[in-house]
Amino acid sequence: MAMGKILSSGPILLFLLYLVALVSLPADAAVKRYQFDVQEKNVSRLCHAKPIVTVNGMFPGPTIYARDGDRVVINVTNYAQYNMSIHWHGLKQLRNGWADGPAYITQCPIQNGHSYTYDFNVTGQRGTLWWHAHIFWLRATVYGAIAIMPKQGTPFPFPQPYRETNIVLGEWWNNDVEEVVKQGNKLGLPPNTSDAHTINGKPGPLFPCSEKHTFAMEVEQGKTYLLRIINAALNDELFFAVAGHNMTVVEIDAVYTKPFTTQAILIAPGQTTNVLVQANQAPGRYFMAARPFMDAPLTVDNKAATAILQYKGIPNTILPILPKLPLPNDTAFALSYSAKLRSLNSPLYPANVPLKVDRRLFYTIGLGINPCPTCLNGTRLAASLNNITFVMPHIGLLQAHYFNIKGVYTADFPDRPPQPFNYTGAPLTANLGTTSGTRLSKIAFNSTVELVLQDTNLLTVESHPFHLHGYNFFVVGTGIGNFDPAKDPAKFNLVDPPERNTVGVPTGGWTAIRFQADNPGVWFMHCHLELHTGWGLKTAFVVENGKGPDQSILPPPKDLPPC
Repeated sequence: MAMGKILSSGPILLFLLYLVALVSLPADAAVKRYQFDVQEKNVSRLCHAKPIVTVNGMFPGPTIYARDGDRVVINVTNYAQYNMSIHWHGLKQLRNGWADGPAYITQCPIQNGHSYTYDFNVTGQRGTLWWHAHIFWLRATVYGAIAIMPKQGTPFPFPQPYRETNIVLGEWWNNDVEEVVKQGNKLGLPPNTSDAHTINGKPGPLFPCSEKHTFAMEVEQGKTYLLRIINAALNDELFFAVAGHNMTVVEIDAVYTKPFTTQAILIAPGQTTNVLVQANQAPGRYFMAARPFMDAPLTVDNKAATAILQYKGIPNTILPILPKLPLPNDTAFALSYSAKLRSLNSPLYPANVPLKVDRRLFYTIGLGINPCPTCLNGTRLAASLNNITFVMPHIGLLQAHYFNIKGVYTADFPDRPPQPFNYTGAPLTANLGTTSGTRLSKIAFNSTVELVLQDTNLLTVESHPFHLHGYNFFVVGTGIGNFDPAKDPAKFNLVDPPERNTVGVPTGGWTAIRFQADNPGVWFMHCHLELHTGWGLKTAFVVENGKGPDQSILPPPKDLPPC
């Protein structure tokens, strides 16, 4: 009898096990699928209508939601007149550079009428990242957020927020951005600066015709909100603040930080910052605002973009309060804010800083002037690393490396500048010519790299946010003036330095980063100011394969776009 009971309950048991398996499957690894249709759409801002390139007709584009451990499959179909490629900024793409997205670095672009599927795993990452076009200046409108949740059952290492909101900061040009850039290049000069900054694609009511183009978020008294802030602007570092409310910084570039409270944050193009905001003020309407930080003698679009934080039940007739943002040239705030950023470095989220360095690199960042007979002054502005202006190839560097195609690049990028000089002394206005080439640096698998990025006064000092693809790195040191290899390393933070994928090199200063080269492939490293990238402020690392079975580049997908 008992035997019969057991036998008859067998199918039920199996069914229950099946249900358990179903429930637990997504916790381990779900597949998240997205269709991105790149298409032009007429959009109106600041009393100007124009066609812009979008994903799925949305501006900003759709948010990618995933969990740590998921596989993400995004099929991109290009219906626009421009070639397209999309970069998933901050995702490490382990052994899978084919899904990284920078045009002519890891792939040739997707041509009009064609598709490519970006297929990648999210491994050991959680937090806010973002995606954007990585060809020409198309990321002016082709961008969106990536929100990666921790594995099922893993809490945040900070109080659970009631709700979360994306705050994506951008720039808007009234004219066609690609035409603006073409015009600048033809003249050999910087193109016109943007006409407005935006928050979630909207400039806010301080701009003409923008009452209806204002982002608003409703909050409830006493609740805590997580803001996922992304700087998707092309050329401006931005201050951001919420009137009357402090922010608690809990994460940068999808890495948890030691929480600290601040009235404003500084965020460079390419960076993300997660903050907690408590709705603990008198119920009302409060402006959130973003405005550029620029402490070099250069012109920027200085007007503040605004959005509204509105307490539930407060009518729209109440005028919002403006926040106190740091002054546009407040270097002291910028430096003190950056100094507060520290990795959480807890047992669950350790900061595994490389302590032993195998390879030391020293790269100078310079602006330059090269001859250009057809340009306005007979010259063209350029930018360089170690005096080399990077020349883009015509096929993907990753293909050239993987298939051993000769004549595409040379692996002889110098580890230090051709000749030392007083990098940050008086402005240097003579000998501003640069050399050009598609020169890369070869890095041995699993070696530890220390790279010092040194700003110079070639033409002018300026702050440069540098982004490394395929890796996070630790920002072990930073300073003003010339890096001193005898004294400065003693001051490095090797315990809990901030870990990120994009770092600002201060105006007239230097930044030292460390990373372990455990991800084989060809990985782009460039200034995230689109202006400077276009002028050649970029290079790439060829990280060699290791000896183990899972230490080499995966084979390319079948639908990799042809060149």
